[in-house]
Amino acid sequence: MAPAHIAGPSLTFLSSTRVASSRRSFLFGRTRATDPALRPPWAAEDDFVARCTRCERCIEACPTAILVRMDGGFPGVDFTRGECTFCARCVAVCEPQALHRADAGTLPWVRVAAIGADCLAARGVECRVCGESCPEAAIRFRPRLGGVAFPELDAAACTACGACIGPCPMRAIDTRNPLPTESEP
Repeated sequence: MAPAHIAGPSLTFLSSTRVASSRRSFLFGRTRATDPALRPPWAAEDDFVARCTRCERCIEACPTAILVRMDGGFPGVDFTRGECTFCARCVAVCEPQALHRADAGTLPWVRVAAIGADCLAARGVECRVCGESCPEAAIRFRPRLGGVAFPELDAAACTACGACIGPCPMRAIDTRNPLPTESEP
């Protein structure tokens, strides 16, 4: 399901979920909403799944401890634990080269943050935690006459490091949406 964008021109709200179910849940008609695991930086999905031996060396090498074992034993990113500093230690220890960085200028992933509909500002509550946490200053706040300031994301400045995700009291920020193309605003 594609993300649905809700809100004004400067604020993108993301509201999308995927539904996954276990066999037992399927038999009883219960499903749970879940998103696929976010892979470590510099992981191309098909190549990553084919090459990763699930040795956990990348998990052990991560200085911010955001890489964790996820479904199927594959490593994934959990931004609630911290942010990615793009140190590339995970790439350096990956012997099967499931994580591959062609050169220093290669983007770790083609994603930017998105602020979801659960954002406190959308509910009229003042909160600037995401902007204060962003090391790139990619989240700024646009004042509104008679209301609270709304967060505004500068997609060009966002590195999808995840620094804004953990501190968000509503867990309203996600980095699963792709970078906008040049034809998009």
